[in-house]
Parts: sequence; structure tokens; C-alpha cells
Amino acid sequence: MFFERVYDKSLAQASYVIGCQAGGIAAVIDPKRDVDTYLKIAEENDFTITKIFETHIHADFLSGSRELAALTGAELYLSNMGGEDWQYEFPHTKIIHGDHISLGNLDFEVLHTPGHTPESISFLLTDKAATSAPVMVFTGDFVFVGDVGRPDLLEQAAGIKGSQEIGAAQLFESLKQFQKIQDFIQIWPGHGAGSACGKALGAVPSSTVGYEKIRNWAFQLLEDEKTFTSTLLEDQPEPPWYFAKMKQLNKIERKLLPTVPEIKHLSKSEFNALPAGMPVIDTRSPQAYAKGFLEGSINIENNNSFPTWMGWIMDYDLPFTLIAEADELEDISRKLMRIGLDEVYGYISPEELKNNKDIELRTSSPIGKREVQEKIKQHNAQILDVRGASEFKTDHIKGAENIFVGKLKQNLDQVSKDRPVIVHCKSGSRSAIAFSILKANGFENVSNYAGGWEDWQNS
Repeated sequence: MFFERVYDKSLAQASYVIGCQAGGIAAVIDPKRDVDTYLKIAEENDFTITKIFETHIHADFLSGSRELAALTGAELYLSNMGGEDWQYEFPHTKIIHGDHISLGNLDFEVLHTPGHTPESISFLLTDKAATSAPVMVFTGDFVFVGDVGRPDLLEQAAGIKGSQEIGAAQLFESLKQFQKIQDFIQIWPGHGAGSACGKALGAVPSSTVGYEKIRNWAFQLLEDEKTFTSTLLEDQPEPPWYFAKMKQLNKIERKLLPTVPEIKHLSKSEFNALPAGMPVIDTRSPQAYAKGFLEGSINIENNNSFPTWMGWIMDYDLPFTLIAEADELEDISRKLMRIGLDEVYGYISPEELKNNKDIELRTSSPIGKREVQEKIKQHNAQILDVRGASEFKTDHIKGAENIFVGKLKQNLDQVSKDRPVIVHCKSGSRSAIAFSILKANGFENVSNYAGGWEDWQNS
């Protein structure tokens, strides 16, 4: 048996290539959209990809299943569980609980494991050439290392009222059934630490059923459904706005993007003539941005969190322009296509921005703890804590107000235009985004406390 885990650090998302070497055939589970990764693996190992599986209708990324199927001719095997509202609306092979799918000497048994979503399934793998017992289970967003999938996304991100309690009850029952399988079976989940699909995901890539029974908090509460539900729903991270969009696009017919797009380089005249109101995203570090930025631009640094913040902040119906280094463009393009942000108008480099004499750049200087204290004392400054609600609840600067950075654009009416405004987060990354959003929306008397909560409590 061939096995390779493909991990996208930017979305903390795992997909899997499993092959039968005797038959020279392979399957892919939960592929990301830039599918050239899987084509390369198949080519290097003399496999033909013949089957594609999905564990559920994903919310955090745009699945590459249809792109991969279009390029390889592989058959799509998708869940037919969960009821009428959870059916995929494009051609595929429907699978249900108890089905067995053969891949040469390999057998995949379908397990219906609802809770995270109603249609969620897992795949129990047996390598029949080696043993008659299952050896692995691919759990998607059902069981993680140290955590379980959150059931509240449909309610929090898609607005389906009452669904989180239903999902929690389904998850409780799914876990009770899951714990009956053999302890030695390896668990390979759909996400790792950093994913917004849970609140306590471990950094270790895999686990076993037996280990999770011992260490995973959820398995310790399977005799008390009420406590399980309250613990499960408490302090889940804010789900990005784009999750609802992914749920929609992963279910319906949509435009396919079989290759990684090349982002157009804009000439000076093209950039200077950008349509009015077109968003400009500056992908530099907050420090570089502060030294000279385009008025109205939003600073979202190209790091592992880049696609998540883009999904939080961008309007999917609007084209946008990038300020980015040329050697980062392929990485940026991959991150954007993974969440379906395909309307990239073009880009210019930071050096070209700096040398554009037709544009007057703005500058800013982050402030320190002493300046924050002075502004509070002398000017009654508004302290805007843009961390998540659970972080704020744990502790915060006295008198601070909490507006999560991902929801700032929708809550600008809560930000003062009469008093100085000081934004901060934990250590400066999120506050830089918030600062740029406020500046782009006409807030002039605003400062970034870059040291944030870490500096406030430690100095």
C-alpha cells in the first residue's frame, strides 16, 4: 500500500493519496483545489488516480475534487447521507453507510459520522493484501487529534437556526459508535492545529482510536450528553464569513480552475487607472506597510493566515488588486484559489509602488504601552481589542471594547470618530489588519498598539 499525506499549512488542511501498488491505481481523499500536487505524486509513483473521495461538503476550503476528476477521469464518490438538503448537485457516485469501495487490494468502508455536518462520512481502510483487519480511518472533520469537529458552523456561518444543538446530538451518538472500533486503528483527520473547524486541534498529524479514547476531551464526556454539548459549543473560534460561500460552491456546479492562475502584472498606467472602489490588498509585513502605504489599501500579510483573513474580509463579487513581491505570486495564487477568490485583477510590486511618483504614500508609527496609557488618561481614547471573543473574555485591558477584526467592517458604527482610537490584538498581526481597515474607511485618529496584549501584561 502507498500512502502520502498532503498538508496545506495555510488552512491547516490535510488530504491523502492512497495507492494499490499491485494495480498501479490510487485514490485521493479531500483534495485541495491546486491539484497539480496530486498529479505529481501519481506521476512520480507510477499511479493512475481512479477514485476521489470526500468526507463532507467542506466549509473552510474550495474542494479540488471536480478539478482532479476533470483532469484524470477519476470517479467521484460522495456522501448520499444527511437528507435532501445535503446532496451534491453535480454528477457523482452516491455512497451510504456500510458501502465498500475497492481500490485493487484496498477496501474502503463508508461510515456515516454526522455531527460536524449531517452528511459527514469517514472511510475505514483495510489493506487486504496484508491483513483482514482495518488499519486506518480517514475522519475528515469528525475526529481530530485531541478534538472533534464543531457542529455550530451551519448556524454561525450559514445562519441555519437550531442546527448546532442538532449537530451536537448527532456528534455525541457518532462518537459513541466510533469508540467501538479497534484501538489500534490509525486516525488520519482532515485538519491540524490552526484550523477554525475546531478549538483544540493537536499539532501531531495522526493518532489512534485508543489514544483518543484516553486523551481526547470529547471521549471523556460520552456518559453525560448535556455536559458534552455545553463543552463542545463553548468558546469555539469565530467562523470566517467565507465558510458559507464554500458550503455553497462545494455543493453546486461551478467554474473549474484546473491550473494555478498567473496573476497579471499591471503597468504603472494600469495601476494608476484602477476602477474607483476596487480593493487593493497590500501583502507586505505590517512593518513594511507602515513605512509607506497606499491610501485605502488593506494590509493582509502573506503568511499562513493570509487565506483565512482574505476570506474574512473580501467581497467575493468584487475584483481586487494586490501589492506583492513577484517571487510570492505563485504562493499567493494557490492560497487564493483554495478559497475560491479567483477575481484577481492584477498586481504591482512594493518597489513599483514606492517609485510611483503619481501616488502620495501614507506612513504610520505603531505606539507603545506608555503612549496608550497617556492617550487613555489625557484624551479618553477608545481601546479597540480586535482579538476573538474567547480571548477577550479571558482577560483584557480595563475599559477596552471587543470587536473581532473579521467583523470590524460590519461594525464600523461602533468605532468613535470623535475620540482617538487605539487598536490592538495579542501581538500585532490582527491589529495591523484592523488599523488598515479603519484608515481605509476614513478613521484618521487611529493608532496601532503593535505590542498588544502580550506587551500590556508582560511589561
